[in-house]
Amino acid sequence: MGVGDRCFSVMQIKIMRSKPHEEVGDRCYEEGMYEAAKLLYSNVSNFARLASTLVHLGEYQAAVDNSRKASSTRTWKEVCFACVDGQEFRFAQLCGLHIVIHADELEELMCYYQDRGYFEELILLLEAALGLERAHMGMFTELAILYSKFKPQKMLEHLELFWSRVNIPKVLRAAEQAHLWAELVFLYDKYEEYDNAVLTMMSHPTEAWKEGQFKDIITKVANVELCYRALQFYLDYKPLLINDLLLVLSPRLDHTWTVSFFSKDAMQHAAESRDAELAQKLLQWFLEEGKRECFAACLFTCYDLLRPDMVLELAWRHNLVDLAMPYFIQVMREYLSKVDKLDALESLRKQEEHVTEPAPLVFDFDGHE
Repeated sequence: MGVGDRCFSVMQIKIMRSKPHEEVGDRCYEEGMYEAAKLLYSNVSNFARLASTLVHLGEYQAAVDNSRKASSTRTWKEVCFACVDGQEFRFAQLCGLHIVIHADELEELMCYYQDRGYFEELILLLEAALGLERAHMGMFTELAILYSKFKPQKMLEHLELFWSRVNIPKVLRAAEQAHLWAELVFLYDKYEEYDNAVLTMMSHPTEAWKEGQFKDIITKVANVELCYRALQFYLDYKPLLINDLLLVLSPRLDHTWTVSFFSKDAMQHAAESRDAELAQKLLQWFLEEGKRECFAACLFTCYDLLRPDMVLELAWRHNLVDLAMPYFIQVMREYLSKVDKLDALESLRKQEEHVTEPAPLVFDFDGHE
């Protein structure tokens, strides 16, 4: 018999010996005779079946060791899920690390944990997996979404470290649903959706607005209208910082429009203040700066705070009588209206004075009229 024949005979003998053990082992496993199955599978080095048998015996450490020898994703999943059911999360995590690296297996694993309410344990598993050589985008993305739901305080740090490794549109939706506005702005910025980033900061300034970040992003917006909205936002929210904002926005602003914008705001402020002196100083400032249209607008915005004689003097000195004429016409109309009312009241009073009084009754001494 040649060497080849002897090798073939040895292989046949091994196969013939191992097959009955596996068949008997399977039968014992199905009948719940796990100790017997354990011995039989150990004898034939069937590590996958042995790992499955060991979890039924509660020997989780041995099950993990044999899963490693089996090197099968299916075996890792079976042992992992069994460990989760047994609340042996340390061993479940050891198995899970060999599962999450497969993108197509990640969803099933996450569902298994989440359906049983083990969110904290799932987060710990994914955190441990981020440093793996085969870590993929799905892991970073799903961990960010879990943070948004269960540990929002950790989400921003996670994004700052790994924003380039997450599916930004998917995480954006999660951040918006969780009302995590600062995180939403961060993602919009990285995704180059600068208009949405600015809108979010202006809509939720308490949580999302940061001075440096806002000034950096506002210069990149596509819609110039947002620059003017930003000016109004600063006037309402951070008026002391308006000059800093103007410095970064000046290349994109229409200066004529901007001056008109601030003039209008100043007039509105003066009118609401009910301060006649402030309104007069504003009117004088418009004349000193040569802002004729603002002067005319201020006459009506602050109409009831201005003295007509003072307006007439300023208009005459600056050759703006024609521009101020609509104001004087309105003043004259009001004065005439008041005079007419006074005349009417005076006429009514005189009529009442001339009404004939009834003659008094006179009685004689007998008591007769």
